[in-house]
Amino acid sequence: MAFYEFRQYKTLPGKMDEWVLYMEEVIIPFQIGKGMVITGSFRDEEDDTAYYWSRRFESEEERVALYAAVYESDEWKNNISPRIPDMMDRSGIVVKRIVPTSRSGTP
Repeated sequence: MAFYEFRQYKTLPGKMDEWVLYMEEVIIPFQIGKGMVITGSFRDEEDDTAYYWSRRFESEEERVALYAAVYESDEWKNNISPRIPDMMDRSGIVVKRIVPTSRSGTP
């Protein structure tokens, strides 16, 4: 059964614009290139440090394989990940796994 990962991040003060640009021009395209299905990218309307995004997985096995493809890659470890601490407070990460209901309008 397909499920989604809904992720909430906390950016460092004044870093939201830089973070969104990095997510949408570097991280998301890289992950899509590895097979991830990104279903949304959002910034909070009121909290200028809150960023949200979501990904869909067809199964736990697919999630494990895609995590390995992304997070164990040299590109992620050497080029993408090292820039993240300059923009994001990793201690503020919240990840929820959610499943669509029959009325969600998703496949």
